[in-house]
Amino acid sequence: MAGRVQVKVCGINDAEAYDAASRAGADMVGFVFYPPSPRGVTPEQAGALAARGGTGRRPLCVGLFVDASDEEIAAALEHAPLGLLQLHGEETPERCAALRARFGLPVMKVLGIATAADFARLDAYAPVVDRFLLDAKPPPGASLPGGNAVSFDWGLLAGRAIPRPWMLAGGLTPVNVAAAIRATGAPAVDASSGLERTRGVKDPVLIASFVAQAHAAEAVG
Repeated sequence: MAGRVQVKVCGINDAEAYDAASRAGADMVGFVFYPPSPRGVTPEQAGALAARGGTGRRPLCVGLFVDASDEEIAAALEHAPLGLLQLHGEETPERCAALRARFGLPVMKVLGIATAADFARLDAYAPVVDRFLLDAKPPPGASLPGGNAVSFDWGLLAGRAIPRPWMLAGGLTPVNVAAAIRATGAPAVDASSGLERTRGVKDPVLIASFVAQAHAAEAVG
C-alpha cells in the first residue's frame, strides 16, 4: 500500500469549518488571503481560527496568496502560525525562491493544468519550491484563480513523474475523491468549493465525508 494520503481543506473562514476539518482528521487547513474570494479571511481572522487548536489532529495552517507583496505575507504571519505558503498567482520561480528565503517557510506553487503541455512548467519551479499543487486552469471568464469547481483530465497524470511532492485539486468532492486518488496516485488532495453548502460557506458533513473517502481510497491504493 502507498503512503498515507494527505488531505487539505481549503477556504476555511469560520469556526464551524475549522472544527469540522480538525475533527475529521484533515492534515491541513487553508486560509485564503485574497480579498476578492468569497472564502477570504483577514490575518486577524485566520489567527483566531488557528488558535482554536484542534480536536485530535492539529492541522497544519496553509496561507494561500495570489501575487501578494512581502508586506501582505508578513502581516498574515504576524497573526497566523502558517506552516506553508501556497502561491496561487503568476509568481515566477525567482519570486518563489525569494519568498522561501525571506520567510523561512516551505512554498507550494500552484500550477494550472489543462493539457500535457502545462506540465513543462514543473521543471523551472522544482528547484525552488517544496511542493506543487496541480489544479484545473480557471474556465474562461472566471474571476478567481482557483475554487472554481472544475477538474482537469486526470489521465494526464498517468505514469507521469512529478519532481516534488504534490497535491491534486480541482473540482474534488466526497463523491469523486476516491476515484481521483486511484486514477492519479495523488499523495495528497485538496478541496474547497466541493465542500460548501453555499458559495464560501463550508458544510461540516461534506468535510467529514471528504476526509473519510480520501482515507478509504488509500486503503485500496
